[in-house]
Amino acid sequence: MKIHTNNTPQQKTTKSKSARPAPSLSGIIVRDLITNITATSSGHKLQNGEYRKHPVETKWHCPRSFEMEELSMPHFSVEYLTPERITSDRAVLQLHGGGYIGPMKNIYRTFATYYSRALGGGRVLTPDYRVAPEHVFPAALEDACAAYEWLLTQYPAHKIIVAGDSAGGGLAMALTHYLKDHGKPLPAGLIAMSPWTDLTASGKSYVTNFEKDPLFGRTEDSMLFNKDYVGDNDPENPYISPLFGDFTGFPPMLIQVGGYEMLLSDSRQVAKKAKKAGVKVRCTVYEGMFHVFQMAKGAIPESRRAWKEVWEFLSR
Repeated sequence: MKIHTNNTPQQKTTKSKSARPAPSLSGIIVRDLITNITATSSGHKLQNGEYRKHPVETKWHCPRSFEMEELSMPHFSVEYLTPERITSDRAVLQLHGGGYIGPMKNIYRTFATYYSRALGGGRVLTPDYRVAPEHVFPAALEDACAAYEWLLTQYPAHKIIVAGDSAGGGLAMALTHYLKDHGKPLPAGLIAMSPWTDLTASGKSYVTNFEKDPLFGRTEDSMLFNKDYVGDNDPENPYISPLFGDFTGFPPMLIQVGGYEMLLSDSRQVAKKAKKAGVKVRCTVYEGMFHVFQMAKGAIPESRRAWKEVWEFLSR
């Protein structure tokens, strides 16, 4: 499949919400721990993505109540999680994060079980899409499109929710821009956790949160300034930086972001623009939180609240 670009931005109304209670003590402890780790020379490899390129992980064991099947696509593979008892007629397409340079990780296999439960017992498809620097734009988008089109053979579009974190959250929006521009059926909704929507790094929070962000702050040698995926293409292309696209006609979106993130404005600007375009948007800012704090799972109350919000969004 060849991706054709369309850089014509336009505009159309929604609700953007911001929940801002003070950060929890456990959330602050985890945040400070990340800050201390990234301050070390080895911890810097977390910031610049070295550890993401070749993750060393123990074998993931699929929970007894689920079955994981690996399927081969022309250029990549996907993992299809099926609950023991399928009690939902909906499915999630999960697009993992990793700055477009990191492959599939165990945390996303765990996320898939969360999404399945949040659906009330539904399937989750997670593509291990091609990443840079070996595969620059539009490889990730092409693979996301192929995975979505395969899922359309199993479910109608109005039964599919696309979810993603970080680069995966941005990719979910880029995919929707592409589907809309090419007259293809759109998913029922989008879930974006700390989405990377502006690869030009032009938002205010890249400056205001530069010293605060525990994962990407205090250095420009980080994944946020990595342009490997962009290649020789225009970073303002909405299929790369969805912030610059036209959100008219988009499905409802749930956006979650930490208040200490350099990517804070990536979420806020998308929410504002989508709201003007008439899209139903809930954008929740978790005060004092870090990038994709949902990975803390049950360890901090902010993560528990975020996943509860996902359940509530899917229940609608």
